[in-house]
Order: sequence, then C-alpha cells, then structure tokens
Amino acid sequence: MENAANKEKERKQILLRVSPSLWKELAAWAEDDFRSINGQIEYLLTECVRKRKKTKRDY
Repeated sequence: MENAANKEKERKQILLRVSPSLWKELAAWAEDDFRSINGQIEYLLTECVRKRKKTKRDY
C-alpha cells in the first residue's frame, strides 16, 4: 500500500497546447526564474490554486 508521501511524489502527465507566442513568453520567464518550462508552468498553476484557496476562505 502506498503512503501519502509517495502519492504526493507521483506526477500526472498532461498534454498542453499553447500558442507559439505564449510558449516564447513562458520560456523567457522560466529562464529568468532558473526553471524549466515545465517547472515554470507547474509553479504558476500551484500559485493560482493557492490564491484560489485563499480567496475562497475569505468569503
């Protein structure tokens, strides 16, 4: 049986289609933050979810 720590380490793969201009902006931003593009997208999604949770608590 897997414990919670192992489950958290699992990664799910998704196919994400973005425009070339968005890709270029994400690549530049990732480079500025010393991240891969994948890492940058994951970071941004994590931040958005965190902000959404905080906003929902404020209601």
